[in-house]
Amino acid sequence: MTMDMSRYLGLFLTEASEHLEGLGRDLVQLEREGAPAVVDSMFRHAHSVKGMASSMGFESIAVVAHRVEDLVDAIRQDPTKLERSLVDLLLSATDKMLDQVRAVAESRPTDDASALLGQLADKVCLVTGRTPSATRVIHQARPLSPPPAAPAPFTAAARVLPEAVEAPPPPPPAAEPPPAPEPAAEARVAAVLPPPEEGAAKTAKRWAVRLRIAPTCQTPGVRAFLVHKRLTGLGTLHGLQPPLEDLKAGRIPEGHIQVELETAEGEEGIRKALRNVAEVELVSLKPAVVAPPPLPAPAPSQAEAPRAPTGADATARTVRVRTELLDYFLDTVGELLLATARLRELGKVLPENSRPPIEEGVYRLHTLVKDLHDKVMSARMTPLSLITDRLPRAARDIARRREREVDLVITGAEIELDRAILDELADPLLHLLRNCIDHGLETPEERVAAGKGARGRVLVSVRRGRDRVVVEMEDDGRGMNAAKLKAAAVARGALSAEAAARMTDREAFMLACLPGVSTAQDVSEISGRGVGMDAVKRVVENVGGTLEIESELGRGTRFTLRLPLTVAVVHLLLVAVGDEVFGLPIAKVVGAMEADSEKLERSREMPLLPHGQGLLPVYGLDELTGVQAPPRKGVRPFVVMEGDAGRVALAVDRLVGQEEAVLKPLSRPLDLLPGLSGVTILGSGRPVFILDVPRLLSA
Repeated sequence: MTMDMSRYLGLFLTEASEHLEGLGRDLVQLEREGAPAVVDSMFRHAHSVKGMASSMGFESIAVVAHRVEDLVDAIRQDPTKLERSLVDLLLSATDKMLDQVRAVAESRPTDDASALLGQLADKVCLVTGRTPSATRVIHQARPLSPPPAAPAPFTAAARVLPEAVEAPPPPPPAAEPPPAPEPAAEARVAAVLPPPEEGAAKTAKRWAVRLRIAPTCQTPGVRAFLVHKRLTGLGTLHGLQPPLEDLKAGRIPEGHIQVELETAEGEEGIRKALRNVAEVELVSLKPAVVAPPPLPAPAPSQAEAPRAPTGADATARTVRVRTELLDYFLDTVGELLLATARLRELGKVLPENSRPPIEEGVYRLHTLVKDLHDKVMSARMTPLSLITDRLPRAARDIARRREREVDLVITGAEIELDRAILDELADPLLHLLRNCIDHGLETPEERVAAGKGARGRVLVSVRRGRDRVVVEMEDDGRGMNAAKLKAAAVARGALSAEAAARMTDREAFMLACLPGVSTAQDVSEISGRGVGMDAVKRVVENVGGTLEIESELGRGTRFTLRLPLTVAVVHLLLVAVGDEVFGLPIAKVVGAMEADSEKLERSREMPLLPHGQGLLPVYGLDELTGVQAPPRKGVRPFVVMEGDAGRVALAVDRLVGQEEAVLKPLSRPLDLLPGLSGVTILGSGRPVFILDVPRLLSA
């Protein structure tokens, strides 16, 4: 791959993946609703992938995308042809292109697509009524500039393309004379122009070219650079507006590009050069008029003056930023917050008459750093739709394999979370969806027999709390059996019969999160082996959230994830044992109380603390952490925490207070120690370990 094109490989991979995921979502929606607008969206996705792949030289992807484009266009012409097998084929083609894109990213070979191309061609013939002879082999057009070297799996791409359907030319702009008729790039792939006759000479001619980049384009600089590269491959450019450096930077007022091209190629050659550049419209192409030397003239009118973004025209632009860079910014701002807190503590030991100017400066510094922290955090915030958009396709596939019928409803997906949390949530949400459909929902026959509709329903709702985001996934299936869960946990030795008898149903439902505890009647390739829910709970808790399960037999089950907005700042309860101070995530703290440790009831030498209507097992935090602390008798504090198998009480020496702290990840070998989830530094400069109590108890 050439140096210039390799700069845009990352953008291609990102955009192509987004378009293909969007195509998959649209297909699922089309099968469910049959909305014509969805077909138009599918066509745009397929066309964009085709154009980007062709521009980058990945012809194998472009060929499959073109066949998909033709088939989608056939559906658009005759929606009555839509059927499940056609959707299945298009989804297979979408998966194939995603695999090809990932192959580019990983520099690995991919399976041959010729069989899929044949199926797509046959389906196009079936839908349109064309005969197989309507397909033909065409050769790739002469590249306008040296193409990037494609990875091995793409150099032998199939060149069989279906006969294109001619589309009417777009209407010309009102302010320009009508251009020559141009075949629509959305509906055809041009064959190579016949070579000029032997000995025929071409004369260079100047052309005035005016283009426009679509307002919705996320990478105008990339599109503009590809246009520049295509045109310079044809000849010499004159009077480029905006200049090349502005084009590369994406500074393109209103998306308009003007240039004069001196080339021996004809009009059709220029049009062909620009045809497959996605999101770029050729506004006008006409012979340039070579003007005489300019005479003094009044200032140009607004229509003639060079355009510049001013006022309302200076629209906000977006850029893609690597998550690694955002992580670095966040770490640096966190260090600044810690340094500011340290300065504040040092200022407290200064003489009284010296404090005011120091405190004023520290306050000003803290305000600026806190504002910078908020800006960095807002840049990291991403809508949950990033992961919920994948669920409809997954629900369709799971339901098909398990012979279920399901309606998936998603609300509130526009609510934003820290990107670091979203990256961790994708697999847990998918696992919960599998459980809802595979184990929660009954078969259509069972639902009808139970007086329900044949189609099940899974609702995913997202709402924003004060400082939390709540994600709920609820099905209207058979529900969970608390008694069976208790019995399964006791049978596996994860719980004593005595403890199981004291459990409420709500606590019993959480037993499904213990490894190996499952009440599924059958084991499938999807779920049912008693693994997975423990991983879901662990991931949610690792990002500072909590998982709750509610269920009612015959009515359904609801999973509730309460998540922090960010993992960068955590709220801690600071406790001390001996000379050590530890941080406990407040999200896991149920409450705190005092009791006489010598008067507690005991069961098998385990102290039991009265709490609510039951008794909680008591663990000494000094014993769990290995901290040397003198024995303490009499009244002492106890912190009630959520554990894997229910609530527990931690005996501590004293409660230090609450702290909003910047979470720092652990480095090796500390990250290998069970029970530690991170570290923070207090304003005094003292490091404090943050404990993961469930893992600490199981270590």
